[in-house]
Amino acid sequence: MARAIKYNLDYRVEVMEQALRTKELDLAHYDLFPKVVGNLNYTGRDNEPGSSSISLLSGQESLEPSSSSERNQLATDLTMSWDVLDFGLSYVRAQQRADSVMLAEESKRKVIQRIIEDVRAAYWRAVSAERLLAKTRELEESTRRALDQAHRQQRSALTAPLPALSYERELLTIRRDLESLTRELRVSKQQLAALMNLPPEQPYQLVLPPRDLAWKGIDLSYDTMLKLAVMNRPELREVAYQLRNNEREGTTAILETLPSLKLFVGANYSDDDFLYNSDWVSYGARASWNLLKVFSLPARQDRIDAQSDLLDARSLALTMAVATQVSVTRARYELRRGELGTAKRFLEVQRAIEHQVEAGYRARHVSEQTLIREQMNTLLAEVRMDQALSDLQGAYANVYTATGIDAVDAGMSSNESVLELADDLRALWAQRGDALAIDVVASP
Repeated sequence: MARAIKYNLDYRVEVMEQALRTKELDLAHYDLFPKVVGNLNYTGRDNEPGSSSISLLSGQESLEPSSSSERNQLATDLTMSWDVLDFGLSYVRAQQRADSVMLAEESKRKVIQRIIEDVRAAYWRAVSAERLLAKTRELEESTRRALDQAHRQQRSALTAPLPALSYERELLTIRRDLESLTRELRVSKQQLAALMNLPPEQPYQLVLPPRDLAWKGIDLSYDTMLKLAVMNRPELREVAYQLRNNEREGTTAILETLPSLKLFVGANYSDDDFLYNSDWVSYGARASWNLLKVFSLPARQDRIDAQSDLLDARSLALTMAVATQVSVTRARYELRRGELGTAKRFLEVQRAIEHQVEAGYRARHVSEQTLIREQMNTLLAEVRMDQALSDLQGAYANVYTATGIDAVDAGMSSNESVLELADDLRALWAQRGDALAIDVVASP
């Protein structure tokens, strides 16, 4: 799990997504400040600028052509302007950007919860595979030899065909069940490697934890678990942020219908010698009103209301789905506990039978074929035991996911080393009383 937190690519994408949203929020804050614009203008012409005037009464030219500006001019100004309407809109947009950061955080929580759940399931399947595939290879030659012997006995006329056929069928049935149960186990290490972002063909070994783990029932009531889920599930939090953003969109629509008031003040300078004052301060105010925004307000408000209704319906549907999931995960966990107890008891009985048969084989009272059959039955019982344990681990992970409780503390970072993350996870789960806080030390 620590390796997945540090190296999983999906989690890295979510971390980068949140970092991007945070930078967008920082950038949105600059829109709240007034605008300060500096201009530098140079103009020139190939002849003298000038003009003449005529009398409006007589139509006669009232003065000779004259010039009041130079042919080449350099003018500069520095103007600060502040639009009251833009400030209000920028403030609301910054709040929406802040909610986008929170949405990215919930998305990251959802991804890490899924990754931890997938790692837990893949790890225990891989553990089962690593335990049993070696034993399967050891029995493969003995099983093949026993099947060949049973087949030869069936085809010969020395023994009755029915007992040989029955024995061969029993061995093939056990072998078929074993292959069916181990089918998914054979690819579990590749799946786990992908979650940890290891190269597909890179070999690695797992530390095998004990099978005998103490499992207790869920102490929390259904109502308490549902309350936790409603408060913590990332999906419900995302809808809540989207509802708040939609409400702010309504505020934005109203603000855009208001008149805009722009205030400005600026320092100006020109090198035109004809000017009496070559530098001056200008100031003023400008008001404008886009009347079309007023007419479009009802349509925009209808769209916002429709979006709000959709989000309300989605929130209700998600809440019902969460309530169902909490109930199902509680029932599944208790069911898997019972299945694990049965599988454990079955394995103990089968091992006792194998021990008795092995003793009989050493005393030459039991045939090798019977011993091989019971060894295969024991191996099959171990596979079912590990499968039941893996299913229970998955059910336990579902309980965390259903209630929205984070398997990873918010203070943990992928910048830590794998061993540091592993220690943090172990300490966190031990503090919670997690049944899976196993003291297993992995290689760095």
